Amino acid sequence: MDPSFATEPSSGGLKLRLKGRWTIDAPGLEAQANALLTIAANQHSLILDLSALTAMDTAGAWLIDRATNAAAKTGDEAKIEGATSAQEILLQEARYRSFEKAEPQRGSALVALLTTVGRGVAGIVDDLHAGVIFLGQIVNALLQIARKPSRLRMTSVVFHLDSFGLRALPIITLINFLVGCIVAQQGVFQLQRFGAATFAVDLIGILVLRELAVLLTSIMVAGRSGSAITAEIGAMKMREEIDALRVMGLDPVEVLVVPRFLALLIALPLLTFVADMAAIFGGLVVGWAYGGISPATFIARLQNAIALNTFLVGLIKAPFMAGVIALISAVEGFSVQGSAESLGNRVTASVVKAIFMVIVIDGLFAMFFATIKY
Repeated sequence: MDPSFATEPSSGGLKLRLKGRWTIDAPGLEAQANALLTIAANQHSLILDLSALTAMDTAGAWLIDRATNAAAKTGDEAKIEGATSAQEILLQEARYRSFEKAEPQRGSALVALLTTVGRGVAGIVDDLHAGVIFLGQIVNALLQIARKPSRLRMTSVVFHLDSFGLRALPIITLINFLVGCIVAQQGVFQLQRFGAATFAVDLIGILVLRELAVLLTSIMVAGRSGSAITAEIGAMKMREEIDALRVMGLDPVEVLVVPRFLALLIALPLLTFVADMAAIFGGLVVGWAYGGISPATFIARLQNAIALNTFLVGLIKAPFMAGVIALISAVEGFSVQGSAESLGNRVTASVVKAIFMVIVIDGLFAMFFATIKY
């Protein structure tokens, strides 16, 4: 039976007797609901009799409750009669809610700017606090593994080492090779006017080994592997798989974070070494083709320009940058809420924060090594 209603006079006010199926698939439901709403909005006292209803779902309950809310705005609250216990529960759970639009805030642009800056600073403090707590959890998990090495999931470590290291090798090699070529071309171009084109070799060796190779590699790893860590953990958080691990008595940090953390600690120094070689080779190729510096001259000049400490500086930075990338990525992954929008925002935040911290760490190490003259 199609949804309908009939009006009846009543001592308590106008009574509307609802009939038929008030379900979402019933024909004419929307028209009847709109007519019901029009009558309810113009009555000070209204009684809705549901005793003749043959069926009602959440859509019908929502439309009926919308009418009672409209009647309540004009006078006394509308009354419901003849509803079964199941219908009363449905009306309560699917009740109509109105949402008021927030008024746009008006004020000084300077105050708004300072407010934004303040929130940003507070956010940095919160991120630092969360990072320190999470680092403690990782250290605790590593200590537990050190006491009982069989708890280390070596298969997972090797899998992520392959994903973060071996599969990243082509793009890392190509990027650093091209950067080495660009640095060599600019170095030769700028120095040959002074008759010192061979000093471009010194520029390539020192700049690449100390700064560029490890920095570019870390940025690439933050964008490639860091985002993957956040997305994987975040997706597991959305599907409640992390809660399932806790129910099974497993530590999510030990199971999910530690293998990725160790894999990045191993992979990033190795990738940095490959990046060093690729960038220097790119400089050698361009120096030979563009600056007329033969490979033998290039290698001899490079040996005189750099020392062991120049080579080690970049490798020393790599594990610290790897640890920061893994830490930020894991924290953001565990912060994902139950929506795709939250996952996207956290992945974006993970990459941005990781790249920012990589650059900060590089600057701090540069000042530190300059201070100790290393």
